[in-house]
Amino acid sequence: MSKGRIEAFSDGVIAIIITIMVLELRPPDGTTLESLRPLVPTFLSYLLSFALLGTYWNNHHHLLQAAKVIDARVLWANLDLLFWLSLFPFGTAWVGRSDFAPMPVAVYGGLLLVAALAYYLLVRMLIAAHGQPAALAEAVGRDVKGKVSPVLFAVAIPIAVVAPAVSMVVYAGVVLLWLVPDRRMERVIRG
Repeated sequence: MSKGRIEAFSDGVIAIIITIMVLELRPPDGTTLESLRPLVPTFLSYLLSFALLGTYWNNHHHLLQAAKVIDARVLWANLDLLFWLSLFPFGTAWVGRSDFAPMPVAVYGGLLLVAALAYYLLVRMLIAAHGQPAALAEAVGRDVKGKVSPVLFAVAIPIAVVAPAVSMVVYAGVVLLWLVPDRRMERVIRG
């Protein structure tokens, strides 16, 4: 399979996921700014999920641009990632509708954790693909962000049971961690 095909499919799935999430945003019945207040949790959960999906989309794009070989293991690892990402609308809606209740925030964290692990697996499968240039492994390097993110999600899940707001801050912190650009991948793409 060509890289273009896996990229196009993944882009399409992520676009559909975002569309499903935005369709959960319903306007209030009232006409005042006060009528927006009950929608704040829904909007904040959407904002966080959109940022997370954007982070995955951006890094997925750079990763595939740097890769030269796609094999069956990469295809399956990519589908695994897309499966977990496709559950984001469910977790996002539950967190928003529950007003950040402990169990929905913990389940949402579980979804974030398995998606992070799936992304990590995809990176490893791409690096291990027979014929992949060594430049990809060099660009990924120690993959500190890829290792720290699942740990932060895993730590935040049990915290959600007693302090869901703290867990949501940790989830948002992971997004901020990924906003710091890593120029190594771009150098490999240009190189």
